[in-house]
Amino acid sequence: METSLRYSANSRSLRIHAKEKLSVHSKTHLQLHGELDTRAGSPSYLCAMIRHFFHEASTNIGVGLHYDKSQKLRGFVRGKKKFPLRTDALLTFNIKGRCDFDQDFNQRNPKGAAEFDLNIWKFEKDQDLRLRVGYEMFDKVPYMQIRENNWTLNTNLKGKWNVRFDL
Repeated sequence: METSLRYSANSRSLRIHAKEKLSVHSKTHLQLHGELDTRAGSPSYLCAMIRHFFHEASTNIGVGLHYDKSQKLRGFVRGKKKFPLRTDALLTFNIKGRCDFDQDFNQRNPKGAAEFDLNIWKFEKDQDLRLRVGYEMFDKVPYMQIRENNWTLNTNLKGKWNVRFDL
């Protein structure tokens, strides 16, 4: 099980996040994850999804259900495609998209982004680094991510940010 501590400018509370991947097939798994809001003392969301990986095409797709305390039960479809820009795959161009929808398929919430990832292994002794710069198409906002081993900082030009520490 993967666990992390998360804090964002939006929630102003520490959240404990847990994720478990259960193998269904060699290229398919069931992914379960959720968060516990430490201020409220209750789950802030729960999610279950089936993900399938097309390794030869550097692509994955997922479908699932998401329960959020503010939006109730929603379904979603998501996908991601990576294009290696170097033979060692340390620099990639990624395209990803997601569409959430309500129980009646009426209210849709599409998201899509294009981004560059630069992975730097052994940036310092025992330190790996990932730099990500992207653009969210529907919100029309640039964003960036800096990940160093267990620490991740995400921010965008609208002033939103969050920090994560993987346990």
